[in-house]
Amino acid sequence: MARFESRMSVEPGRVVVTLAGECDLASREQLTAVLMSAVHTAPVVVVDADELEFLDSSGVHGLVTAHRAAQEEGRRLYLVNAGGVVAHVLQVTGVADLLSPPTADSGHADHA
Repeated sequence: MARFESRMSVEPGRVVVTLAGECDLASREQLTAVLMSAVHTAPVVVVDADELEFLDSSGVHGLVTAHRAAQEEGRRLYLVNAGGVVAHVLQVTGVADLLSPPTADSGHADHA
């Protein structure tokens, strides 16, 4: 079983949180802590799920909780690069649409 890892890098105007391994009940607290820290650090949080192999309802809950916290503070949280089973879980739960970054042609793009 792959462990869960998270890395946070601060960039001008945003924080990138990279998730790797398996995000489940055992890693829920770590996920929530890193995401909430990121939300309080920058106006935009980009969660990169490229290295994430598994995501269960605990991980989905952590992402939604951080998204709501960001909204309450007038900030934004997006998830990018989800693939395989992780993308499927996000799609089935509707969280993929909730956390998708704006596109240039959507009229909702951030101009930060």
